[in-house]
Amino acid sequence: MTEPHGPATEAVDVSRETTGYGSADVSRETPTGGAHVSRETEFDTPIAREAAQAVHVLNVRQENWPKPQQTRVLTVANQKGGVGKTTTTVNLAAALALHGLRVLVIDLDPQGNASTALGIDHTVGSPSIYDVILGGRTLADVASTSDTTDNLLCVPATLDLAGADIELTSQVAREYRLQRAVAAFLDQEPSPADGGVDYILIDCPPSLGLLTLNALVAAREMLIPIQCEYYALEGLAQLLNTVELVKSHLNPKLAVTTVLLTMYDSRTRLADQVADEVRAHFGKLVLEPVIPRNVRVSEAPGFGQTVITYDPGSRGAIGYLQAAREIAERAVASGADAEETQQ
Repeated sequence: MTEPHGPATEAVDVSRETTGYGSADVSRETPTGGAHVSRETEFDTPIAREAAQAVHVLNVRQENWPKPQQTRVLTVANQKGGVGKTTTTVNLAAALALHGLRVLVIDLDPQGNASTALGIDHTVGSPSIYDVILGGRTLADVASTSDTTDNLLCVPATLDLAGADIELTSQVAREYRLQRAVAAFLDQEPSPADGGVDYILIDCPPSLGLLTLNALVAAREMLIPIQCEYYALEGLAQLLNTVELVKSHLNPKLAVTTVLLTMYDSRTRLADQVADEVRAHFGKLVLEPVIPRNVRVSEAPGFGQTVITYDPGSRGAIGYLQAAREIAERAVASGADAEETQQ
């Protein structure tokens, strides 16, 4: 005679839906002494991992990155088009701003792509960087707050800027227009420790004209995004020669401090070769994180967003978050080194 199956001998079916993310590692044991089922391991799925990454990128836990001792002014430049200058500028800015740092983005590209990605109006006639360089207005007058966070400001670019190179040709001190505007802005701003702007990022057009020259003269640091393809290396020598000329004649404080590898495709041997060559040439200036090829990075501007807010769990967002963190940490480390040198 078969014994009836009661609740004391029936195996318990533990549903995955009953486990919750972030729960303690609590195990369930069947009444008959079956195997333990961990809640934590039950939730280890690709979707769960991406959700956890999104929480980290958006800084839901309100983590604050260290502030620099003085405002850092970085020009993001490379005369080759399509290497990710604008994408790098806006995503680094968003990552820094979401982690407690105040950031001002200056869009110096007539296409206005950085303004689009940050959700800033840049129709013809709108107050823009053109009015600063050729109209005598201040950066504070034309800066707008991004929808991403109140910590992120942007000075937009409009199509009015397209003829600025020609208009600047006949101007006195044409190379110093932006430098004077930035200096006047910083004179009015409190220090980073007192709530002032921590970073100014300048997005340049893909050329070495007067607009890019203004950006190089205005900045103290230069960030070079390099696409992990062979052609990206060809124009690098010309860019570095231009930097040396600017340092010699116009801005002795300018220094290449950061190099970021973008559009890295791990499936190709060429990407590894280019990355190795760049690291061999620039050494510690190259950030450890690389930005992978990721369709989400390309889609985000179409929605007036950065990839940081558009898809914070994507590989592109994680790459830019890690790069921004390293930039912030390097600022503190270099400040500490400077203090030791002075002592």
